[in-house]
Amino acid sequence: MSVLEIKGINQFYGQSHILWDLSLRIEEGTCGCLLGRNGVGKTTLLKCITGLLPIRDGQILLNGQDITRMTTENRARAGIGYVPQGREIFPLLTVEENLKISLGARKDRARQIPAQIYELFPVLKEMKNRRGGDLSGGQQQQLAIGRALVLDPKLLILDEPTEGIQPNIVRDISDVIRKLNTELGLTVLLVEQKLPFARRAADDFFIMERGRVMANGPMDTLDDQLIQKFLTV
Repeated sequence: MSVLEIKGINQFYGQSHILWDLSLRIEEGTCGCLLGRNGVGKTTLLKCITGLLPIRDGQILLNGQDITRMTTENRARAGIGYVPQGREIFPLLTVEENLKISLGARKDRARQIPAQIYELFPVLKEMKNRRGGDLSGGQQQQLAIGRALVLDPKLLILDEPTEGIQPNIVRDISDVIRKLNTELGLTVLLVEQKLPFARRAADDFFIMERGRVMANGPMDTLDDQLIQKFLTV
């Protein structure tokens, strides 16, 4: 079953055509990775899925439900968790306060941070009274992912989760993604530049160029020819 299905979307910035008849699907309980050089439309696509940018035409389905015209807030309630590039945590709020912000968007109106968040990221429990701005980059990324998971999403979207993060935390994040896939059945879509991380975390790849998906398939079929043609700078 497809958790996310995108059908022929087109997106424009002013007169510039950014996404061209783009289609893809992410199956339930898998991790899909968007790959491509800078400026090919990867982050734009994520913002279209979350409702932060409008599309000209096409369709976006979440678990078969048409969310194309939904607001960003309603897409979060429908089950999309989003961790943007740069994390965007609240630096003056504590770790616990950052996590609690997402409780208001949960369907079940839960008032407590799920214990599972602290199990996935023990450092957040240790530092729950520290201000977000006092955490390292890696800890802030774990906080941003934890905050998205508080929503109890069906689809977790991560935009360059390894950017500016120390190698040991990068490994931890890839392990968490695999755990979310295999143990919890959560579906993940990420944008990533680091191929070793992408190979470790993702099941499938989608290579973008000039606003289109040019190649896709199981991660173990991403060969040197594709890397040379679409990913090397």
